[in-house]
Amino acid sequence: METASPYYSDPSFTIFKVPRWRAYFYKFLSVNVWGAVPSNLQRSISAWYSNFYNTKASKHIIKPYIKLNYTDKDYLDKFKPPFGKSSFDTFQDFFTREFKSLPISKSNTVWPCEGLLCEEGKVDSIKNVHVKYDIKTVDTVFGLKKNSIPKDYTFTNVFLHNKNYHRIHAPIDGTITRIQHVPGDLVVLRPWIYKQNPSLPAFRNERCNIDITDTKGKIWYLSIVGGPAVGTIELGNDIFEGAKVKKLNELALFHLGSTCCMASPLTPRFHSMNTFVEMGSTY
Repeated sequence: METASPYYSDPSFTIFKVPRWRAYFYKFLSVNVWGAVPSNLQRSISAWYSNFYNTKASKHIIKPYIKLNYTDKDYLDKFKPPFGKSSFDTFQDFFTREFKSLPISKSNTVWPCEGLLCEEGKVDSIKNVHVKYDIKTVDTVFGLKKNSIPKDYTFTNVFLHNKNYHRIHAPIDGTITRIQHVPGDLVVLRPWIYKQNPSLPAFRNERCNIDITDTKGKIWYLSIVGGPAVGTIELGNDIFEGAKVKKLNELALFHLGSTCCMASPLTPRFHSMNTFVEMGSTY
């Protein structure tokens, strides 16, 4: 039987160990200071300081970064450079790395991404969030009107730490029935800053929403959320409304920083809040 991934050395697992004053301070900086900056200026600043990761010089931090963040010294061996390149020429190449071979799963439903499951629960049990003096429900994350998503659906939010694999894949076989871009802010994503509402950034940040209707006619809602230093959220060339997708087909990739939310008709079988999920493992 497949089980949840074991604890691994990742600062995201200190989500409830960060001192309250520090979490409050970081939240104040993210929401009240940086969050008060106009969205277009946030994107300009983010693009400016993230440019370094596209330079040739940035490739020299790849090896020390791997040594610092992964216990497996051969970690990079299971990946290849993106976009048909023969080598990792920049840190961005490492960040957008591709699997040489996708994980194999016999399950009909899989996790679409890798990271920390920072929130999980029935749609009607997730707290509403105050965003710029307005109260938002979970439906807001996916660009939908209140009560559009069935109350018995399960909401999940996976935070992708910088060291995680940053491509999003289809969790099921189905048909893409909606694609929507939601403009917004780029507040800090790290969930331990928002202890009461770890999904707060997903309610207010810029994101790309994708609905996939499965073979049983159930809709799976995905929201691919950007954060500071995210230059773009890129959809695959074959990802469009009406396209057929197979489980594990690539949907999108991030250029630095990200979160992936999902509302689904099923509940995760082997994972609970604050556990690590792997792309392609059983949902």
